[in-house]
Amino acid sequence: MMLLSGDPPRSRILTLVLVVIILALAATPFLFPGAKALNVAAKICVFAALVASYDLLLGYTGTVSFAHTMFYGIGSYAIAIALYGMGPNWAAVATGIVVGLPLAALLALAIGLFSLRVAAIFFAMITLAVASAFQVLASQLSWLTGGEDGRSFQLPELLRPGTVLISKSLFGFEVNGRILTFYLVFAVSALMILALLRVVNSPFGRVLQAIRENRFRAEALGFRTVFHLTYANCIAALVAASAGILNALWLRYAGPDTSLSFSIMLDILLMVVIGGMGTIYGAIIGATIFILAQNYLQSLMGVASTAASEAGLPLLPGLLHPDRWLLWLGLLFIASVYFFPTGVVGRLRNPAGDKSAGNSH
Repeated sequence: MMLLSGDPPRSRILTLVLVVIILALAATPFLFPGAKALNVAAKICVFAALVASYDLLLGYTGTVSFAHTMFYGIGSYAIAIALYGMGPNWAAVATGIVVGLPLAALLALAIGLFSLRVAAIFFAMITLAVASAFQVLASQLSWLTGGEDGRSFQLPELLRPGTVLISKSLFGFEVNGRILTFYLVFAVSALMILALLRVVNSPFGRVLQAIRENRFRAEALGFRTVFHLTYANCIAALVAASAGILNALWLRYAGPDTSLSFSIMLDILLMVVIGGMGTIYGAIIGATIFILAQNYLQSLMGVASTAASEAGLPLLPGLLHPDRWLLWLGLLFIASVYFFPTGVVGRLRNPAGDKSAGNSH
């Protein structure tokens, strides 16, 4: 209970789903051999933390920010530039962390202090402008960031795939540096999600929810709303930058498409809505559903299309053609919003669909 900050899932079904997801992720290197499964599991871990940090803003304060991928990119580029320039050693990793995290927090502080005093729509527009400017800057500073090509780098020897930590002859399976990197990503992502769970269940988190419900009433009660919103923005930026560091370490690369693309921002928004806004647990479920669909839906549709064609069914082979996977992903998203307006977590916590149920965490 202390580990979950006094906020358990409060539903047997939700608890079971979360346990299955966590155990499956933890056992991925041994249950699902192959590079693709490990890449998908690592991406789920990174995005679960990233989506949870964005939900701190959108779900708990009602603040819409389009600069989240900028903080994510700052973390990615900081670690990439450090390892590229200083070589594959732990001093470079420490330098990337020491530079990237404070830089993300300072930018979040500046954006918050100058922008959170205005209406929410203006804050969204300002963050969009800042994020777009940062993306252009990262592309233009090719001497530092590698431009459109990005930066590839090597990891310290301990985290390299060629480093064998446990021989296959010893336990029947091999543990190498790649698997160690995966568990590093898994563990740090889990710690960040638990930390965010603690934040939203603290008195500070309750104030954020009060601001979301009625900012003027919160101000009348004496709460410094700009301070609380700015502080929340800084926390979210730190987690996003940390997720960017993990993603860069996993990919051994940082570039505009993997770190700063606006499509990443859209994916984050979709995951938040699918999992449920104002719920940290929803970030885990939303990221899992979306990334699994993104990586395996096309393959499943290919199998279904072939089976329908062999069965002689009309229209279905064309509708289920793998090239139409984006259409079905969109339909899946629309269906999830229609049937689960409070997100998957909201539905699992309240199977009867009671509209009067309070906001979940």
